[in-house]
Amino acid sequence: MDVKLLFHTPEPERAIAAAARLCYAPVGAAELLEEMSDEAVRRVLKTIITSGHTSALEHAVYTFAVDGVSRAMTHQLVRHRLASYNQQSQRYVTYAEEPCFIVPPSVAADPASVEAFGAATQAAFAAYRTLVDAGIPAEDARYLLPNAMETKIVITMNVRELLHFFELRCCKRAQWEIRDLALAMLALAEPTAPYVFMDAGASCRRGPCREGKMTCGDPYPKAPKRE
Repeated sequence: MDVKLLFHTPEPERAIAAAARLCYAPVGAAELLEEMSDEAVRRVLKTIITSGHTSALEHAVYTFAVDGVSRAMTHQLVRHRLASYNQQSQRYVTYAEEPCFIVPPSVAADPASVEAFGAATQAAFAAYRTLVDAGIPAEDARYLLPNAMETKIVITMNVRELLHFFELRCCKRAQWEIRDLALAMLALAEPTAPYVFMDAGASCRRGPCREGKMTCGDPYPKAPKRE
């Protein structure tokens, strides 16, 4: 898996604070953006985050490029609907050589399972090529391609949705591949807005686990409290 942060809102914490402060200020957001001190920015961020008035977080956005993940994972990812996605198309991209297939760790740990997995993916791709070579459109031949096939995707989320995504997908109960993605995205985003993302991740970082009876029983260390 290769995850890169392509773009993000410049000075995201200042942008969020200016948008939030505008609701109560007699001047415009552009003026607030320039005049607010770092201390004032942090005070506003603390107020909106701890009070749950987080709509202003939507004014900062992040765009990630993700390569080397499975179609099984991206089918989970796009359930996060408050985001924008562009994914490599199996309709318009025709594969001449066998692509990479993502092997789950549980499969990779067992030689017999690796052999069975490899045989199945090779057979699926061979059948795909047979159809394409026979003149079947790639958009129809792709029906044979398995969920394990490697894909590429671009993701754009605002900060409010990112925090929601991290809460669900950094959890130890999340499926392993999307959890790896969430942890990688958080590692890239956190340095750009350390105060906003200081307690991002699974709900147990901030308080009780929200998984109820489904809890893993192995909570993360608590995040530091906002000052």
